[in-house]
Amino acid sequence: MTEKENLEMNKAAEPTAAELSELLRVRRDKLTALCEEGNDPFKITKYDQTHHAAEIKDNFDALEGKDVSIAGRLMSKRVMGKASFCNVQDLSGNIQCYVSRDSLGEDPYKAFKKLDIGDLVGVKGQVFRTKTGETSVHADSVTLLSKSLQILPEKYHGLTNTDLRYRQRYVDLIMNEDTKKTFINRSKIISTVRRYLDSQGFMEVETPMLVQNAGGAAARPFETHFNALDLDVKLRISLELYLKRLIVGGMEKVYEIGRVFRNEGLDTRHNPEFTLMELYQAYTDYHGMMDLTENLYRYVAKEVLGTTVITYNGIEMDLGKPFTRITMLDAVKKYSGVDFSEIHTLEEARQAAKAHNIEFEPRHKKGDILNLFFETYAEEHLIQPTFVMDHPTEISPLTKKKPDDPAYVERFEFFMNGWEMANAYSELNDPIDQRERFKAQEALLAQGDEEANTTDEDFLYALELGMPPTGGIGFGIDRMVMLLTDSPSIRDVLLFPTMKPIDQ
Repeated sequence: MTEKENLEMNKAAEPTAAELSELLRVRRDKLTALCEEGNDPFKITKYDQTHHAAEIKDNFDALEGKDVSIAGRLMSKRVMGKASFCNVQDLSGNIQCYVSRDSLGEDPYKAFKKLDIGDLVGVKGQVFRTKTGETSVHADSVTLLSKSLQILPEKYHGLTNTDLRYRQRYVDLIMNEDTKKTFINRSKIISTVRRYLDSQGFMEVETPMLVQNAGGAAARPFETHFNALDLDVKLRISLELYLKRLIVGGMEKVYEIGRVFRNEGLDTRHNPEFTLMELYQAYTDYHGMMDLTENLYRYVAKEVLGTTVITYNGIEMDLGKPFTRITMLDAVKKYSGVDFSEIHTLEEARQAAKAHNIEFEPRHKKGDILNLFFETYAEEHLIQPTFVMDHPTEISPLTKKKPDDPAYVERFEFFMNGWEMANAYSELNDPIDQRERFKAQEALLAQGDEEANTTDEDFLYALELGMPPTGGIGFGIDRMVMLLTDSPSIRDVLLFPTMKPIDQ
């Protein structure tokens, strides 16, 4: 069927405004009648649900002929005189129910026939298979648990309007099984991450979301005002600085999974609020973080998907093989042909950028321009799991310098599918160096860089008490879920993504 034919069928199936108004009125009239008869469904407070649809199907041999009680949404109904079939959908899937006048009684069967698609029902009965081999429930009773006063989308097409799917996720979850599966897998992915880290001796903690100093990342924060203290505060853009304080306090392995907020644009990989996981481990470095990342991704894929080979947008990626490790210098040289180890001055870097049509700002240093080359030429090629190591100091204000080359730091970014999936450091624990880095960030802020950090005196005081050598990393949970569920947009893995108001 062509796309045009699909659209025509969809339009033909959709009721007109007048028809819709009448359908909605009929549903409300049915509710009024139920209440007048003393059968208000909204007064029901509980229902004894003993089984789910998938459980019954998966265990038919053990449950055949046994009494079960299911509950869910009525998704279809075929009335055939004295006997009918209906389909009930719960969290696990759908199951067919056989409903007859002889089993229910005349009045309950009449009540069943008045039910609408979308109503919430409870069905008690025995498990059996129809002549066509479909696992079903032979109903002894059908209870209306909640009356649906709205009309679900036409079942054949489901909810196909992408914008509406994001705005009305509750309808999307009802109509699109793949959507439900994605969010079930999201929950499994996060719980598996927690399980792995807990098994490695990490402790989960919580740190403030409202902060005076939004540091730890290069991002523009959201700002608000705390009335009780008459204080301007920001929503956190990172988890880093508070978690490092805990390392100073002697908590050797900590992690947090939580929302962070960045006042930036919207696209398929960015939402202004998203889920970040950061972890910090004392007495290790960025090599330790590489090993942890490789093991974690492999473990999560195996536990959730049953395989370490994943496919995203038709591209196969193998988490079972050792991850590639390459320096930023070598990645730029490989994909652009420019060897920054032979570029010694800022002017030489600017000339190279001009020769390759890379735009830069007057405030950009040599390291910034190297990073621009990397973003322009290298990122898109990093499809298989790859650690890009040893970034320039200018773009890494919280990272320990390489002892043998202080122009670069002990940092890596983890890439898959051309996306940055994680960012990790050997954490800077020298308070004197850190203060100088903050000063450099303040200078950038004064030059108009809204993403620059500001000096955090309390954090510097914590470092002056002494922080052990530490490895730290931040993981984008949403991008991890996108890859592991083959979802094209970050909005497909956020239950309620940020949307422009509908009147705009």
